[in-house]
Amino acid sequence: MIYFLVVNYYSTNLVTKLIRSLPVDKKIEYKTIIVNNSPDDNSIYALKNEDVLILNALGNLGFGGGCNLGINWIYTQDPQAIVWIINPDAYLEKNILAQVELFFEAYPGISILGTIVHTPTGEVWFAGGRFIPTTGAILTQDLLSNTDADYVACDWITGCSFIINLRKFDECPHFDPAYFLYYEDFDFCRRYANQGHLIAVTKQFGVLHQPSSITNRYVFRKIKNSSYGYLLSLDRYTNKVVFLLRLLRLILYALILMVVKPQVAFGKFAGVFMYCKRSPKRHA
Repeated sequence: MIYFLVVNYYSTNLVTKLIRSLPVDKKIEYKTIIVNNSPDDNSIYALKNEDVLILNALGNLGFGGGCNLGINWIYTQDPQAIVWIINPDAYLEKNILAQVELFFEAYPGISILGTIVHTPTGEVWFAGGRFIPTTGAILTQDLLSNTDADYVACDWITGCSFIINLRKFDECPHFDPAYFLYYEDFDFCRRYANQGHLIAVTKQFGVLHQPSSITNRYVFRKIKNSSYGYLLSLDRYTNKVVFLLRLLRLILYALILMVVKPQVAFGKFAGVFMYCKRSPKRHA
């Protein structure tokens, strides 16, 4: 069984488009699980049917927290399932579920799989993630365009299109609730890679994505959460010298932006403040 897992935050119109991109025929069994992070958004319930289940969060749990609610529910139903986490502002290019099933039959050793992600204009938006601990660089890198390989191992994949092969996990995997939004996908991948799990990306199938069509509504919160998640990730996966240099660069950049983009600058400072409030828990 394939479970599509979508976290909704006032995005019923986008989730509707995503669901309409899923195949009508049920040759491959699948269900859609919507975690409603906006409990007062009653419009989402128009999508509910026998194949679409809605789990109502008590409040906004963030992306990782919302995913955890859905993953836990799916794991109790079917610990052998394929969980395809997909952004509300993404949708399938075509009917590719048979390819997904065949892929995991051919490569059962992959625990976490990312797909190639294109923009609606056909540009590659994501095709692999790299991490360089010695410099703290967290990069997106096109690992797929110049290869015919069915998949390429990578360091992390985007939560926009994030497939978890539950049968590879002895217990239910989860995102760290310390992250609210941004870098929780990076942390998930690095944490489980350090436990020996294989993370990979493929272009055998993919999704279309309208970049930041949701988070750009909330610039200050976007920058605050991304800055916090970035610092938390560097704290965990680099050394102290690299972390301090990156922190200093972030603060200097925020100071420069005070004149031209004050909302972005204040978001960065707020993210640093969030991290500093948490810093006594360093390496906990």
